[in-house]
Amino acid sequence: MAAATFAPRAIPISFGFGTKRSLHLIERNMLAYRRMWLILLSGVFEPVFYLLSIGVGLGKLIPNVTGPGGRPVTYVEFVAPALLATAAMQGAVFDSTFNIFFKIKYGRNYEAILATPLGVGDIALGEITWALLRGALYATTFLAVTAGFGATHSWWALLALPAAVLIGFSFAGLGMACTTFMRSWQDFEWVTLAMMPMFLFSTTFFPLGIYPRGLQIFVECTPLYQGIEIVRGLMLGSVGPALFGRAAYLAIVGAVGLAVSSRRLGKMLLS
Repeated sequence: MAAATFAPRAIPISFGFGTKRSLHLIERNMLAYRRMWLILLSGVFEPVFYLLSIGVGLGKLIPNVTGPGGRPVTYVEFVAPALLATAAMQGAVFDSTFNIFFKIKYGRNYEAILATPLGVGDIALGEITWALLRGALYATTFLAVTAGFGATHSWWALLALPAAVLIGFSFAGLGMACTTFMRSWQDFEWVTLAMMPMFLFSTTFFPLGIYPRGLQIFVECTPLYQGIEIVRGLMLGSVGPALFGRAAYLAIVGAVGLAVSSRRLGKMLLS
């Protein structure tokens, strides 16, 4: 009798996005952080320190500045929304760059995940969702702190949390897409080079009008500026149709980043 032969079963690879499937990856990340929750919360403190040192300390020496709609606001009221948007950005970028790169190059996590029903699209969606959730956690904590400082004057401020999630989605998608092109840890210097000017110039500490027109155009094209303007308008009660355009801009950036991440992961892991 001829010996029986068994052909290995091919595992179907999905390039689409499955929300339910991607939730398993979020669950995996939650379990990974269950004993490292202090590291997860460490990002909350940086914007709080900035608020205390610059917004409160330096704010005592600075007169009112021009806020949304042209009305004067205190320096703390001006800076606090920007730091909230920055907290959402930093939480999302950290997870979608450094952590993703380690999983791709060293941990080899995704090769194992692809042996399950999850596909590259599920991986991209799951990791980006986890990154924006981390950014939302930082933003939620910081919003509670700003409320204690009296920097919120409108019930519209409650919508700053969904806005922070949108900011996290934008930067998580953008960060993960860029990470798929990186070859070594040295490439992350480009991440710092991009984030620092955005943090300093995206009206975080100064109104847009103080810059030359050429720099204003550059700042207006950055996703952090769009996010700051949304959060600042909501927290200070200056709501208008322009916020919808800014929100659409952030949503498009995040969606493009998600699509690029999925395609690039497919080429890297399945080639």
